[in-house]
Amino acid sequence: MMVVLVIIALVAAIIVPNVVGRPDEARVTVAQTDIRAIASALELYRLDNQNYPTTAQGLQALAERPTTPPEPRNWVADGYLPSVPVDPWGNSYVYRSPGDTGAFDLVSLGSDGAPGGDGTAADIAHGQRQATN
Repeated sequence: MMVVLVIIALVAAIIVPNVVGRPDEARVTVAQTDIRAIASALELYRLDNQNYPTTAQGLQALAERPTTPPEPRNWVADGYLPSVPVDPWGNSYVYRSPGDTGAFDLVSLGSDGAPGGDGTAADIAHGQRQATN
């Protein structure tokens, strides 16, 4: 039993510092996952309504039926998202349609909440390639 406890302690000593020291990397991964989920909801919205929500309607159009023109023709009764998510740093995702880089832009401004930045403060955008280490 002591051998098992020693092995568990050794494994924990190796793994825990690697996991505990990466909360910022985990937040970046959550933001990337959120952006993919929101982009999928936007695609479903477009399939049902022939266009994306306008910038003025925003991502709120995925959770509540828009009342500003152009009103959706076939909006799903339960919506496309249960609520509009915020990024892991508590900021709203930036949405523009039409976008600068395509049909829409969807961006988390990173940990600093400002455009640009490096590391965890860097913007995380829909369609952006993930960096490999």
